[in-house]
Amino acid sequence: MTESTARAYDALNQHLQREDMVLCAAELHGMLTGLIASGAPAESEKWHDVMADLANEGNAFSVGMKSLLRDLSAEIISELEDPELGFQLLLPGDEEALNERLKALTQWVQSFLAGFGVNQQNLAKASADLQEAINDMAEIALLSDDVEADEEGERAFYEVSEYVRISSIMCFNELGQLKSAAAPHNKTIH
Repeated sequence: MTESTARAYDALNQHLQREDMVLCAAELHGMLTGLIASGAPAESEKWHDVMADLANEGNAFSVGMKSLLRDLSAEIISELEDPELGFQLLLPGDEEALNERLKALTQWVQSFLAGFGVNQQNLAKASADLQEAINDMAEIALLSDDVEADEEGERAFYEVSEYVRISSIMCFNELGQLKSAAAPHNKTIH
């Protein structure tokens, strides 16, 4: 985790507290990523209603929160589209205790699956790899945060979080509707 990602996590948590939202930054980021990766149309703000239902007990978001969500979704899309695989999970920094980071990771995954499930209830047409990744994420969402804070625990955390990160990118690449909008159109010249 980069220092800037840890700062972004803290800043988003502070904003959510000011908005009196019960979600943490990891949950909000995971949910929004799940919506985007499952193919929710980014140019539409219909997902604000979905997010409000899931994240704010059905209450409408403030103007500031809507603006933050637009900015965050644009950032997530940009990172998911990055050919260098620059997408990062928004989690606490490495200075936090391992069990706190693991708790945030499971919250991120649970929220990703909630956002993903709202838009993609039928994975029958998804690739076998994507189906397996979603099943694995469902298992990861159930992990206990009772873990030894040693080198082996740190390595396991890194491997699981990296798997979740790459699986999120895979979901977006397979189901995200943005890649078709970014593809160049062939023009026939007569």
